[in-house]
Amino acid sequence: MTTTHIDGVTVTTQASVYFDGKCVSHGITYPDGTKKSVGVVLPAALTFNTGAPEIMECVAGGCEYKLAGSGTWLKSGPGDTFSIPGNSSFDIRVTEPYHYICHFG
Repeated sequence: MTTTHIDGVTVTTQASVYFDGKCVSHGITYPDGTKKSVGVVLPAALTFNTGAPEIMECVAGGCEYKLAGSGTWLKSGPGDTFSIPGNSSFDIRVTEPYHYICHFG
């Protein structure tokens, strides 16, 4: 199921902008302190590094991704998720805007 609304959160109004504007996100914080980000990756081929483990949830558009150490590109579309270990990285290829929620932890 694709997340369409997130109620009861605090939103950071200043965007985080990465890769010369190819990725833009806003941080959200739940009442219990849980943090996530909501954003979009515009068409590009990028490499993201992780500190903590992450789960990427596609809410619209799509991408192909490859986890560090893997030679396999996988597809992610609306309602799909993929997990990235902490202190790792993943490559992402986007041909249409990829709207996502990044779940940290």
